Amino acid sequence: MNTPALRELIQKALGHEASTGHLAHQLEGQLARLHPTIQLPANDAQGVLERFVAAYIEQVPDVLDAAHAVARDAGIEAQVKPVLKLAEQFFLSPPALLEGHQGLDALLDESYLAHRLVEEVNDRYIAHLGQPLIPLDTTVANLIAHQLIGEPFANQLDEAVHHAVDGMLSEDVFQQSSVQEYRARLSSPQTLAAWQNWPCLSRQLGVELGLPA
Repeated sequence: MNTPALRELIQKALGHEASTGHLAHQLEGQLARLHPTIQLPANDAQGVLERFVAAYIEQVPDVLDAAHAVARDAGIEAQVKPVLKLAEQFFLSPPALLEGHQGLDALLDESYLAHRLVEEVNDRYIAHLGQPLIPLDTTVANLIAHQLIGEPFANQLDEAVHHAVDGMLSEDVFQQSSVQEYRARLSSPQTLAAWQNWPCLSRQLGVELGLPA
């Protein structure tokens, strides 16, 4: 894993944002148009949204490192590492549809790809094994990021994720004789305990989804 390179990219993008305020300006323009299910504190909506985006981006290399360590300890590194490497490549070699995006704006898109990749792979594992591969729930955070990125572009990113996962996790993967062993390891107390340090990102940052009043 080359997560130090990801962290360096993120720090450069944070510096770019500090000097330009490009993403902050974009977010300011979106506040009034956010879906009513996205609930922000009235006294600091802009600040909370900016901190959410920064944390959503900064969490990617930490999650990849943690997932790699958990997979190694659980004995499922061979299954997990290709997923993590692909998420890493979304940063280091972004797909062509991200051309022209700069700073935190670009990294929000790339982070969405990485987080959605983990979410999509988890969905496949839950469907076949009854357990997620990486027991980290970023569903709400991803829905909020999807809204911030905006349609139809976020839908294009979703399609890129689906295409990548289809090429990596065919039905044959789940028909292997060792699949029950994976299930036992994924649900082991040691594996689950390793993820207790990763609370729901959106709730941690004060951004929630809920029914509008």
